[in-house]
Amino acid sequence: MASLVLAAFDVVIVPFPFTDRNASKRRPALVLSGAAFNQAAQHSVLAMITSADQSAWPGDCPIQNLASAGLTTACMVRLKLFTLDHRLIIRKAGGLAATDQKQLRSAWNQLLAI
Repeated sequence: MASLVLAAFDVVIVPFPFTDRNASKRRPALVLSGAAFNQAAQHSVLAMITSADQSAWPGDCPIQNLASAGLTTACMVRLKLFTLDHRLIIRKAGGLAATDQKQLRSAWNQLLAI
């Protein structure tokens, strides 16, 4: 999806690799980098989105508006960051609602020392 224009707070579906085998599984991720960077680099900085029943991680932020994000089960944004080439993005699923964006910014402002 090299021609896809992504912006901060878009939810995308990406192939996540397993560490113990040569396979991957489709998982949602949250775009953190801005549209200008994403367009110029054809990469985006992403955060992991995981199901809410996983073990806790500092800075986990539950997604309240699942429909807006294009998700069907309870999930949270997790502060596990990575960059990904846009050619590997499977599709855009949705975007975080304004209330979820505000909650995420607040939670991560307390975590990140920048």
